[in-house]
Amino acid sequence: MCGVVGVVGEDAGSAVYEALVALQHRGQDAAGLCVYDRRLYLKKGAGLVSEVFRDAQFPNGVLAVGHVRYPTIGLGASRDAQPFTVPAPFGIALAHNGNIVNYAELRKELWHRHKHILNSDCDAELLLAVFAEELAARCHGKALSFNTLCDAVSAIFCRVSGSYSAVALIAGHGLVAFRDPYGIKPLSLGRSGKRFAFVSESVALDVLGLDEVGDVAPGEVVYVDVAGRVRRRRLRQERRALCIFEFVYFARPDSV
Repeated sequence: MCGVVGVVGEDAGSAVYEALVALQHRGQDAAGLCVYDRRLYLKKGAGLVSEVFRDAQFPNGVLAVGHVRYPTIGLGASRDAQPFTVPAPFGIALAHNGNIVNYAELRKELWHRHKHILNSDCDAELLLAVFAEELAARCHGKALSFNTLCDAVSAIFCRVSGSYSAVALIAGHGLVAFRDPYGIKPLSLGRSGKRFAFVSESVALDVLGLDEVGDVAPGEVVYVDVAGRVRRRRLRQERRALCIFEFVYFARPDSV
């Protein structure tokens, strides 16, 4: 229902832009891009990729995440455009493709537990809030570890119902990608040398000149740090339920 891209490597922002153009068919309502270069640089808004980023200038960071939106929740306004960011822990920018079915319940839970207010009606902001909450509860000022990421994502799998293929940029550290245990929405990993990319469709890897490593499996978390080291772990596995609309409506015919 949307297109997601995350890149680790030189000129990550430019690479994400090129990939978003290739994924424009997955969403024309809004687009957004966040680059890390000592801080998070975010640009997003309503419209096509070429319109939103017409005058945008991004630094040549090594971490970036982007999104094109096909609205399934919210009003379709600029405020619902992804990625969303939080300053702590570490500084995180997240984009996802899917639909969280217990959105209303979790939104109330965040308010009652932490007086946490969401500024949009987009479920990606809620998913980021849950991820940040679970990660902060396990870090306690300590350095980020892969085991900590796995524990936080495992908690998401327990709390969040629905479909979600997500990519999160963790400032100064790397990209973490995870996919709901049923694998409802697609997410692939590609690589060339020390450049890596997570994408909703393989056609975006073709544009970037990357070789497809394979899918992020249902219930799996994959972490690529700024040095190009890859860690992955399957946390949960349910009966696979890939959305049939990926084949008959959303995906480009040259994607695999």
